[in-house]
Amino acid sequence: MTMTPPVQALLFDLGGVVLDIDFKRAFSHWQPVSRLSLAEIQAAFQFDAAYQQHERGDIDAAQYFAHLCSMLQLQPGHARVAEGWNAIFTGVIGETLATVQSARRYWPCYAFTNSNSAHQAAWSSMFPELAQTFDRIFVSSDMGCRKPEQQAFEHIAREIGVAAGAILFFDDLAENVDGAARAGLQTVHVRGPDDVRRALARITPA
Repeated sequence: MTMTPPVQALLFDLGGVVLDIDFKRAFSHWQPVSRLSLAEIQAAFQFDAAYQQHERGDIDAAQYFAHLCSMLQLQPGHARVAEGWNAIFTGVIGETLATVQSARRYWPCYAFTNSNSAHQAAWSSMFPELAQTFDRIFVSSDMGCRKPEQQAFEHIAREIGVAAGAILFFDDLAENVDGAARAGLQTVHVRGPDDVRRALARITPA
């Protein structure tokens, strides 16, 4: 029987775990500069290959926005394209942030987000408490790889100097949780703040 190693570090997704995001806000922002209706924009938007390339840093914001303009029939170069892209962030999930801050008494806490340079600039400015809460925030576009790719989790384990099996990872997407598990991390599928709280309560020293 294989024993689960003690947790030595915590790793949290941002969007959906620590930050509330809503892509419908972007769609509403884009509609006035699109030839499509709001419903048509929502149907046409895809987390496609270009989206993933943007999150790996393979293409920059200008290239991705040009792709968006083509896909959603937006006015090229209009300020609302970038504004809408950054409108998805609605706020910090306060209960989870407080839980992470408490957990720092026992473990180093890191974040790992599939993101891009434009979004990184936005959430860093809007929510400075993130940098104060986490020992380090890993961003896919800086790393050149993204969740759920195994190499992304292996990279983080090397960077923080903790064996993959001693990292407890929290994410709201099942595919990312599965990818982390394949890389050897301990995992929690987060559906709400209570999942984070209960998982940490089970391992917090008495």
